[in-house]
Amino acid sequence: MSMQPNQTRSAASIPDGQVIADFKAYIEAVNYVDRLVHNNFPPQLVAIIGSDLKLIERVRSKLSYGRVALGGAFTGSWMGLMFAFLFGSSSSTATSTSFGSFGSYIVIGAGIGMLISVIRFALTRNKKEFLSGSTVVAARYEVMVPTHMVQNAIKAATTEA
Repeated sequence: MSMQPNQTRSAASIPDGQVIADFKAYIEAVNYVDRLVHNNFPPQLVAIIGSDLKLIERVRSKLSYGRVALGGAFTGSWMGLMFAFLFGSSSSTATSTSFGSFGSYIVIGAGIGMLISVIRFALTRNKKEFLSGSTVVAARYEVMVPTHMVQNAIKAATTEA
């Protein structure tokens, strides 16, 4: 069954249609779709489908107590600064909060953040001792349109702007 323009697509299902282009890099598929849209092809009828998905996790650095404590102190100091802005100026006098009280909120927040981070790291130490970032990458990207719109899409893709 082809998708009609007034039908809504579910993001969780593979759309019906025909593949009109196949690319190894996502940016190439995006450029192709940009060309279609630029030539007035309805964007809601286009889908980019990634196939042969791989999870790539890149290890950035080793975790240590020092690194965890430093990160916790940094995060805690920001939390302390936010608390200083929220609760530090609620004095009964008309004067503003001094820089000393802001500093104490920041130092206390840094200490609490450091303590929480180190305790959490110690409790989960055997799970992961490195920092990493992960991303999902496809080996192939297909541009798909409804079957009844294939000729229009090919024409739009080959038209020079």
